[in-house]
Amino acid sequence: MNQISIDDTPETRLAKSGITLPGAAPAPIGAFCNVRKSGNLLFVSGQGPVQADGSLLCGKVGDVVSAETAREHAHLVATNILATLRDHLGSLNSVAGVVKLLGLVNATPDFSRHTFVIDGASIFLADIFGPNGIHARSAFGVASLPNQITVEIEAIFELKGAI
Repeated sequence: MNQISIDDTPETRLAKSGITLPGAAPAPIGAFCNVRKSGNLLFVSGQGPVQADGSLLCGKVGDVVSAETAREHAHLVATNILATLRDHLGSLNSVAGVVKLLGLVNATPDFSRHTFVIDGASIFLADIFGPNGIHARSAFGVASLPNQITVEIEAIFELKGAI
């Protein structure tokens, strides 16, 4: 059985992954906040595939965007979710784990690989939070998303203790 080191934290796992989070979380595009705390839970508003330069990854999955490319977009969304959490908390080490994701894919009516696409986020979050990163999830296709982005994901996280 693998022993978990005290140094095995979300922040150290992230550093070991070689992925650098954006310096700041993407700003909300409407009348809402990025994170809302209720009890010991953090609700992260839907995030999209926003690149470091602020540009959006757009298109219809199953038409001009492949499932494999959209899966990479979902991974980017997960990095933006983590940047949002870090902005809010100061460190990902305050997070006990991932509770649930809701993944939306801007897809053609006949597209059926929604779970494959959103796995790009789910697998990354499980890598960063370890066993506590395995979460409940819904994934489905929609006719459109804001600004025609390919993927939007909202998330619920559990905090360690009371913050």
